[in-house]
Amino acid sequence: MFRPLPAFIGLRYAGAQRRGEDSAGLVSFISGLSMIGLILGVALMIVVMSVMNGFDRELRERILGIMPHATIYNASADIDWPAVRDQLAAEPQVVAAAEVWQVNALARKGREVAPLLVQGINPQTIVEVSNIGQFLAPESLATLTNPAEAGVILGRGIADKLGVKKGEHLSLIVPDSGGADGGRRAAHLAGFRVVDIFHSGTALDQSLALVDWQQAQSLAAGAGGAGVQLRLENMLDANWIMRQLLGQLPAQNFYGNDWSSTHGNLYQAIQMSRNLVGLLVLLIIAIAAFNVVSTLVMVVIDKHSDIAILRTMGASTREILLTFVSQGALVGLVGAAVGGLLGVIGSLVVTDLVSAIESLFGIQFLKSDVYPVDYLPSELQWGDVALVVGAGLLLSLLATLYPALQASRVQPAAALRHE
Repeated sequence: MFRPLPAFIGLRYAGAQRRGEDSAGLVSFISGLSMIGLILGVALMIVVMSVMNGFDRELRERILGIMPHATIYNASADIDWPAVRDQLAAEPQVVAAAEVWQVNALARKGREVAPLLVQGINPQTIVEVSNIGQFLAPESLATLTNPAEAGVILGRGIADKLGVKKGEHLSLIVPDSGGADGGRRAAHLAGFRVVDIFHSGTALDQSLALVDWQQAQSLAAGAGGAGVQLRLENMLDANWIMRQLLGQLPAQNFYGNDWSSTHGNLYQAIQMSRNLVGLLVLLIIAIAAFNVVSTLVMVVIDKHSDIAILRTMGASTREILLTFVSQGALVGLVGAAVGGLLGVIGSLVVTDLVSAIESLFGIQFLKSDVYPVDYLPSELQWGDVALVVGAGLLLSLLATLYPALQASRVQPAAALRHE
């Protein structure tokens, strides 16, 4: 005979369906619902955690791949920025550095106007700090330095708002912000040709424009906004490293900010959403797992006479308890394993599946002017899979304890009295 005996009987109870008996059919139906609920809960939690991992990855690798980890500024127009760049790039915590001139402006094409952040860049150094080149044609950055015609690179969101295409012209306007002496100055306007349009799939498509360093300086009319962008060895220490670097520079009113001040709220929102959604889905798994309680309680009621016969044949209280724990464990094991498999498959295909649905119905679920990215990212981590599957199995085992204890307390004489 199969050993151990409690596992053998428990597995038979889990698979047995006595035809013609309403109670047995109902038990089988509830047992199936419990397993389906556990499968869906485990699969859903793995997919949700993978999507949250995907958003976290896109923030680190895509958004912060284009934007710097930290930027050091100075309002003075007399700073030798290439020298400052070289000094900062020599620091061991700094991977790369590039000079930049930033100015807030308005882009106008016909009657359409859109606000944007204009960055004046050095095409030779910007590619060391930013991966913006991955979203551009190879010659686009070099075209910005063409002395014959001022060029600009726009994000797709801005281009769509303005209705402008590659090769067309638009105007960039820097509104009056007051002169250095507190007086007023006229708004500065300049014409540019769109040399390329980048699509990073992030919110930067809605706000970023790139021009040559000299063109940005001319737009800003020499006002502040110049600085050095930094890519750091450890982005999580960006604020601390930036303060260290500021202390090493000459006392000439240098100041700076890091990614946590510009995208820190987004990072915290992603982490908080991941924790909250994980908690909610874990509750779904717990509800599905504890449906096993109702299943096993009904099995105990249905098997009162069988339990009594086993007791009279010498089965111990421990063996009766393990019999029903084995039955519940089978439901938990199958539910967690199948749910884990479906969750892994779902995590691997969810990005393409959502993209296919968007293409099929001509809709877009995520837009980069509202969400960090305009597609649904996913990153499967096997540690999450093990955690979710283990949690589902553990909760199922815990749910078996109460009905198993009830079964072990069945008194043979009382159970067989009415048989």
